[in-house]
Amino acid sequence: MKKSRLINSELTAVIARMGHLDELTICDAGLPIPKSTPRIDLAISQNLPPLLSVLEAVFSELQVESVIIAQECETQSPQFYQRLMAVIDKQNHPVAISLLSHSELKAQTSNSQAIVRTGEYTPFANIILQSGVVF
Repeated sequence: MKKSRLINSELTAVIARMGHLDELTICDAGLPIPKSTPRIDLAISQNLPPLLSVLEAVFSELQVESVIIAQECETQSPQFYQRLMAVIDKQNHPVAISLLSHSELKAQTSNSQAIVRTGEYTPFANIILQSGVVF
């Protein structure tokens, strides 16, 4: 049995295959997922699992260099945005933050190695993680 925090086998496999600057999207329950991008569907019901819990588990396994967030998140879901920034700030290294329009973010998800769908029901609660290196 895997000992670390992240135990989802599909998600662990994607992270293990990622190289520098590869992207992984973690999204809310409503984000459209391109047919060509692998989907890891964790959604069980409304807000289960919450996106931030999934993000924290992914951060425990993936070296993240930068993140991309929809600029609408800050204005349309300010409480979620503040909690998201707190999770990002907890990393032991600097993480660059870029903001794109929601439509640009949706287009960018087609570059992801996979898209992880959560049960999050907060508007604009989507994040693209860009992998860093550990050396």
